[in-house]
Order: sequence, then C-alpha cells, then structure tokens
Amino acid sequence: MFIAMNRFKVKKGSERDFEQVWLSRDTHLEDVPGFVEFQLLKGPERDDHVLYASHSLWRSQAAFEAWTKSEAFRKAHANAGSGKPLYLGHPEFEGFTALQEISAKATSTAAE
Repeated sequence: MFIAMNRFKVKKGSERDFEQVWLSRDTHLEDVPGFVEFQLLKGPERDDHVLYASHSLWRSQAAFEAWTKSEAFRKAHANAGSGKPLYLGHPEFEGFTALQEISAKATSTAAE
C-alpha cells in the first residue's frame, strides 16, 4: 500500500471556503485503478492557520504515480489554483510506503 498526503496551512477565517472547495469538487477517484480510499482531515488550530491534510490510500506507489499523470487527475485539479488564496505557502506533499498493515477483526452483528 502507498499513502499520499498533502498538508495545507489554511489561513484563519478561510476554513469554510477551503472546505467548500474540497467537499464540493468531483474527485474522479472512484474508477481510478489502484485507488482505495480518500479522506480530508482537519487538524489543529495554530496562531495564523488551521492544519488540514488530504490522505489517499493506493494499492501501490506506481498506481498513485499513474493517477498523477492521468486525465482524472487533471479534471480533479482543474480549479485548484483559482479563487482567493486560502492557505499559507504551498501544500506539503508526503508519500509513504506501508511496511505493516493491521486491521480490526471482522465482528459478527448477529449476536448483537
């Protein structure tokens, strides 16, 4: 598995606009080969910004890299630079290869 993350320092007062951009866009991810899951995360508040992260899980780093060169990627990011600046600096990309994966055991709902 490969985890791709972007961290955003969103200017205070711009949180709602930033969230609206992300929550209303079509990601074009559902049918991308190797895509597993996406999450938009809201983190701690600092003096001048609120930390956000986009977190996507891929079957492999190669699948993620293929997506970044795809038409689906271009469509998903078509309006990324439009509008007023919502964050401080550029997003910070971090990519991780999973070395270990532990999942919760499946539980039966029949006994509940």
